[in-house]
Amino acid sequence: MRMRGRTVCPKDRAGARGPLRTAPSGTSAGCGRMGRMSEQSPPEDARAECADALPGHADALPEYAERVLDVAERIPPGRVMTYGDVAEWLEEGGPRQVGRVMALYGGAVPWWRVVRADGVLLPGHELRALAHYREEGTPLKQAGSGAEGHLPRLDMRRARWDGGAGAEDHT
Repeated sequence: MRMRGRTVCPKDRAGARGPLRTAPSGTSAGCGRMGRMSEQSPPEDARAECADALPGHADALPEYAERVLDVAERIPPGRVMTYGDVAEWLEEGGPRQVGRVMALYGGAVPWWRVVRADGVLLPGHELRALAHYREEGTPLKQAGSGAEGHLPRLDMRRARWDGGAGAEDHT
């Protein structure tokens, strides 16, 4: 399995939703979060803690999660794929499984490019995602005056990427 610099246990990943609510018995609630080694390495004591919690798997990442993250990395700037699109492209899992992978490990990749099918921005991360979309030129639809917070939505018709160009050898 290729690891390409991913690690399983940074404690304070930028953009993390907070501590995991439950952890399997014998594991730290901080284990299972992702970050790129080149961008942020957890302290050595955090790595040791996770290595103790999951013997033999200190740098292990589930194969399905690795594949989901690879797809997220391939999505071009200014384009998006839905959770269901990613699952369909992989020919495995479904939107919920992809969403779970992105929630646990997505901080290591351009997470804002894997979205809900209705184009609504990721709750709790709307402003950060919106900044990325504007920077990348991702097509947006203006929110109506009755929309909560007046945040735009993604223009899915124009922003959706089908995995075509640059997606050869995808499975």
